[in-house]
Amino acid sequence: MKSYFIRLSNQHEIVFKYFIILATIFLIVIALPNETQFNYSYQKGKPWAYDNLMAPFDFAIIKTDEELTLEKAEIIKNSYPFYRFDENVGEQKIENFKLELEEARKKRDIEKNLSPRDISRLAAARKAQEDTCIDILKRVYEQGVILYNEKYSAAVNKGIIFTLKDNIAEEHSLSEFYTIQTAFSYINSVLESTFPNEKESLAPLLENALSHNLFYDDATTRRWTKSALDKISVNRGLVQKDEIIILKGEVVDEVKFQKIESLKEELKNKEFSRSSKWMMFFGHLIIVSLAISMLVLFLYQFRKEIYDNNSRILFLMLLILLITYLFLWARKINLFDLYLVPICMLPVIVRAFYDTRTALFTHIVTLLIIGFESPTGFEFFFIQTMAGMVAIFSIVSLSKRVQFFISVLMIFITYSVAFIGVTILHEANLRSIDWMNLRWFLGNAVITLFAFPLIFIFEKTFGFLSDVSLMELSDSNSPLLRELSLKAPGTFQHSLQVANLAEAAIFQVGGNPLLVRAGAMYHDIGKIDMPMYFIENQNSLNNPHDDISFEESAGVIKSHVIKGIEKAKKHKLPEQIIDFIRTHHGTSRLQYFYQSFLKNFPEKVPDEAVFRYPGPLPFSRETSVLMMADSVEAASRSLKNPDSESISALVDSIIDHQIEENQFVNSPITLRDISEIRKIFKKMLNSIYHARIEYPH
Repeated sequence: MKSYFIRLSNQHEIVFKYFIILATIFLIVIALPNETQFNYSYQKGKPWAYDNLMAPFDFAIIKTDEELTLEKAEIIKNSYPFYRFDENVGEQKIENFKLELEEARKKRDIEKNLSPRDISRLAAARKAQEDTCIDILKRVYEQGVILYNEKYSAAVNKGIIFTLKDNIAEEHSLSEFYTIQTAFSYINSVLESTFPNEKESLAPLLENALSHNLFYDDATTRRWTKSALDKISVNRGLVQKDEIIILKGEVVDEVKFQKIESLKEELKNKEFSRSSKWMMFFGHLIIVSLAISMLVLFLYQFRKEIYDNNSRILFLMLLILLITYLFLWARKINLFDLYLVPICMLPVIVRAFYDTRTALFTHIVTLLIIGFESPTGFEFFFIQTMAGMVAIFSIVSLSKRVQFFISVLMIFITYSVAFIGVTILHEANLRSIDWMNLRWFLGNAVITLFAFPLIFIFEKTFGFLSDVSLMELSDSNSPLLRELSLKAPGTFQHSLQVANLAEAAIFQVGGNPLLVRAGAMYHDIGKIDMPMYFIENQNSLNNPHDDISFEESAGVIKSHVIKGIEKAKKHKLPEQIIDFIRTHHGTSRLQYFYQSFLKNFPEKVPDEAVFRYPGPLPFSRETSVLMMADSVEAASRSLKNPDSESISALVDSIIDHQIEENQFVNSPITLRDISEIRKIFKKMLNSIYHARIEYPH
């Protein structure tokens, strides 16, 4: 048992890798809804391609959105407004009328110079007149003086409203109520018949006593309308168990389409037994495990550098989880179209750190998982696949900010074109295209822009390098490179030439040109502290190596690797760049000092370790290419007559020697790649030294 745990601890990297993979599968499976999938693909106007479909249970036929919209519009159109009586208005106006009538009489009595006896004699007649006027006002206010609401002009035209009096609603015709104008006309007619001589004095007072006392009640009207809308049934008709919904080969017309859609919705909302849920969980487990396994197998077979790096595996699994959970959350809340979910974020982010094939494969695997939960099935998968492919192919390089916006624009165009094509295929006409759906694609594209700040966050979190960061690192105005150019100008020029050679070579054989260029710019920064010990920086006849032993010289030269690593860590350069400093000499031997030692001390046996770099060996195409470019460029400076033949011989001898010393045994670089690299180096060095090819005369 003890030995088992020892073996397990020795393989903790592999154990952790598969823990990440299994945890991802489990987290996706528990998030997937436990509902039966309706795995039929069908379209209106096309034949039913499957066996006869029979109802497995009774279910209601759901009304279409168009039907519900029409019913709601009809209810709103035919809804009647509610008006509420204000009892205080009539009482207040009648009291005001009494006071104004009293004031008017006093004024008239003074004008006519009536005595108290005359006024007393008129009191009974005046009282009868006042009571008659008050009765007129009371009849008007009891009937109601309405203030129309223009919002319900359609209902007003029908002549029907509801009134609320003491919280009792009654239906009335509009003709039953007064307006200010009709109420005044009524008062004039009564005055004409009862007090024709007093009409001129009473009419203005009674007109002033008129006001609206029947007002529109918005809250009650809204409650009634809402109650009527809530009573709308979402179903029409019933399909009974074992009833044939559609026969094989039958055309899916509007009626049958709605029945199929209703069954699909019923299955989604149906409660299942515990055993059924476990079976669905098991089915999801198989599907998700298979999809994730295909991605892992792809990485193992074709992207071993990603498979062997647990942080890179973790990053991919987290991205798949993020997009899956985001999609399932959007599906659950159902507040917006699923095409608003920025699924193309995944291939954009993966492409920023990995290669095109990895981004595409990860995108397709994710779509295979979430595609089962999409209401539109293959249509969703097709549109998202097209958009993802265009997103990947449009990101050739993230070295320019404008590339972000170009990629997002291409994503939006692809979504729109694919959607229009699918809609035409379904409906067979352009009129059926819902152009408003394009707003979801536009929103998707805008949200996808947030992938680019996320790239920066992931870069810092996982220690990755994006193209933007590599461009920043390669800038010769960065503090460390500026220091190199000032203190070791010869080394700086050497680094520039190596960067040009290595970048051209890696572009030809396949790799990351920006990474190899950045690595080349920093590979010799260890020479900053002692530049004069390196020949490219020596500008006089005095050579400091003349004053020390060959072993000491070898130690000084080798130390630039260690010093370079220390300086890079001090300036917080990424590990990927530091790898170029570590490996650019591999375990090669310092031939000049080694041969000088043998020549001057033939009787001694030299210690090989003293004259060899400590390594490690290059382990990638990029680091291998840099080693070759560094050695070839440095050696080319010693050519006295750099012609085509001497350059060709130099390149071949240096690279052959490195192969003989097994400097590339840990690298995936091939002999075919090395052959291409030789050609590139020879061509570029010929251009640098203006070597002419001698043609036969």
